[in-house]
Amino acid sequence: MAEFKVKPSTSTSAASREVEAEGHLIDSMILPKIWDRIMELGGDFEVLEFRVGRRKTDTSYIRMLVKGYSPEHLDQILREIYLLGAVPLEVKEATVKPAPADSVLPDDFYSTTNNPTYIRYGGKWIEVENVMMDKVVVVDPEAGRAYCKPLRDVKKGDLIVVGEEGVRVKPPERPRESTGIFRFMVSEASSEKPATTIIRQIARDLYQVKRSGGKVVVVAGPAVVHTGAAEALATLIREGFVDVLLAGNALAVHDVEAALLGTSLGISLKDGVPSIRGHRNHLVAINEVFKAGGLRSAVEKKILKSGIMYECIRCGVPFILAGSIRDDGPLPEVVTDMVEAQRRYREALKDASMVLMLATALHSIAVGNMLPSTVKLVCVDINPSAVTKLLDRGSSQAVGVISDVGTFLPLLAQELLGLREASGKSE
Repeated sequence: MAEFKVKPSTSTSAASREVEAEGHLIDSMILPKIWDRIMELGGDFEVLEFRVGRRKTDTSYIRMLVKGYSPEHLDQILREIYLLGAVPLEVKEATVKPAPADSVLPDDFYSTTNNPTYIRYGGKWIEVENVMMDKVVVVDPEAGRAYCKPLRDVKKGDLIVVGEEGVRVKPPERPRESTGIFRFMVSEASSEKPATTIIRQIARDLYQVKRSGGKVVVVAGPAVVHTGAAEALATLIREGFVDVLLAGNALAVHDVEAALLGTSLGISLKDGVPSIRGHRNHLVAINEVFKAGGLRSAVEKKILKSGIMYECIRCGVPFILAGSIRDDGPLPEVVTDMVEAQRRYREALKDASMVLMLATALHSIAVGNMLPSTVKLVCVDINPSAVTKLLDRGSSQAVGVISDVGTFLPLLAQELLGLREASGKSE
């Protein structure tokens, strides 16, 4: 291990504290982020000890003195760099306070990131379960557990972590091995990148995730149907490549419209021209589902014989349809209570290995907020700004594809089926 020490400066400051960080600090850009944040906030730092890992698998270590012009200023700086992986040299126990009422937090509550998080409690480090951004940490002393909880789910008396003391965040690091298309800190999405090559690599990663027993979640918008890609998504579901489908009312409505009437938003999927009286077709689809008693009944009664929802129901793939104020109908299976829809989304996303976000910025951003940074993400949208917003949710393994989802999905399905066929022949 390379090592050097810097003699402490004789300069004085109003407030200072020693902190340390360990990990792949340099190639994962953790250390530059810590230094940048200190300087952005008007602070200063002094390196006291720095050990640099020599080999790819070696970690690095830094101990430094962080300075502020007042105790309050220093506290602000420390709060920020703790979120980036720095920890105080003298670790204290996490402080907890009881929630004063249902859905009310103690002042100075700790707000989570989506990175792996640990708290010092009872003399040991406890990993926070179900970590996701913008939540609070609740401690169960009897079970020796800590877990994330949304503000609305907090109950009076829940022990909430307050302040940053005793909290350790592990920022994402560059993987030590090849990770296919999912590279650390993904590069900027561009429509000029070779889409076919990217899709092929995504297919390989997805195929390996499924072969290893991983969980694949699809978040899809109605553009999947509008662009003629519904059959491709139905194929992925039918062939076992999708474990959960998250969407809104519109995807299901236009999927049923396509299956029953061959149109989406009244446009013929075969000819690409408006059908006669097509403006009412989505309402016809909704009406048929209501007459049948719901999507599942429509499948059981052989009214609905194809499409995305048909394959989900036939193959037993769970789906959650979250409602919105824009919905026509909505369909009987749509969850119209926003808080309940959030809860079901969070439950469905537990243990997800890979998430495909297909042409739906709002649902995808919502899902991104519910995921830890370690989950692999694929964001597909024809709008570059939508892809950028999705990639900015903070995942360490994400790839953006600026493409018509109607082109992307059929190619992805084709690649996955080809991989399965090739694997079958080799075995």
